[in-house]
Amino acid sequence: MKLTIERTALLKSLGHVQSVVERRNTLAILSNVLLTAGPEGLSLNATDMDLEIVETAPAEVVGEGATTAPAHTLYDIVRKLPDGAQVELSFEPEDGQLTLRSGRSRFALAALPAGEFPAMSSGAYGHTFSLAAGELRSLIDRTRFAISTEETRYYLNGIFLHAADNGGVAVLRAVATDGHRLARVEMPLPEGAAGMPSVIVPRKAVAELRKLIDEADDDITVSLSESRIRFAFGSATLTSKLIDGTFPDYERVIPTDNDKLLEADCKLLHQAVDRVSAISSEKSRAIKVSLEKGSLTLSASSPEAGSAVEEIEAGYEGPPLEIGFNSRYLLDILQQVDGDAARFAIADNASPTVVQDVADQTAVYVLMPMRV
Repeated sequence: MKLTIERTALLKSLGHVQSVVERRNTLAILSNVLLTAGPEGLSLNATDMDLEIVETAPAEVVGEGATTAPAHTLYDIVRKLPDGAQVELSFEPEDGQLTLRSGRSRFALAALPAGEFPAMSSGAYGHTFSLAAGELRSLIDRTRFAISTEETRYYLNGIFLHAADNGGVAVLRAVATDGHRLARVEMPLPEGAAGMPSVIVPRKAVAELRKLIDEADDDITVSLSESRIRFAFGSATLTSKLIDGTFPDYERVIPTDNDKLLEADCKLLHQAVDRVSAISSEKSRAIKVSLEKGSLTLSASSPEAGSAVEEIEAGYEGPPLEIGFNSRYLLDILQQVDGDAARFAIADNASPTVVQDVADQTAVYVLMPMRV
């Protein structure tokens, strides 16, 4: 195997694939990236056995072939090479080493045989549809903050993606919850997605996908089977196992009859919550919201730091009410509101509160109150 590749192109592709590789592995081969030189250029492949990414970078291939090399070490070397450098990669099976040359630099990296590199079985994908990169980015950004990190409730460790019906309109819906807050976002169901299985996309796959689509302009092709999901766009393909579990019936926790309505300027409220929460204790992050006609008062106190109070104007016509929230969770939700105003539908100080963007009804957020 022998090829020459521009440093920027190699660094970009290595940056994508090496982030899938875990720092500690029981199998040495899983610390490596599979490098395959062929007619299309240089193909890079990394996996942790649950998630696999394959990306092709343009390269001048002199000799076709394949080998594997330590992913993080190779990435660090290429990252430290000067901008615009040309990188030559070569591998002779007899040496058992990948040689990297650039300018006056030369590195020899221990290589493991390409034949040992594990391949994720592809299987048949029963459903395929396309999404605009911006649409998928929006679905992820507006839900992933609510993904649970509690490993015992593994079925909450991802985004629940499924086809649903909203008032007779077919929609693609993404839902995430950690039991304290819930995010539900939807968009019109793409062509080809009808009848798709309901799936839970793991947290790590969501994070890696989100990094990749930052640079994607084209549509993203989503392929689904009962156990896997694949995202293909540009020169990259990301394949992930799905979480094998049942997502809870989230509709039951979204109140529909909360009768006390509050509307507030989202930016002003976010800034006020951020300021007042500086006083709240690190452990509970509790903040109190006191509502009266036409106004909203935020307060927090802690034995160590003192107290804080801030009042802002707000559209509220109901009876006086005090309710407590985790300030971090409230800020997370307010960050998802793109419009000028946020609407809160509240029942009482012990029931879930529903938050929506006044200008955009495609997203619904639910926040559990806390005692303050």
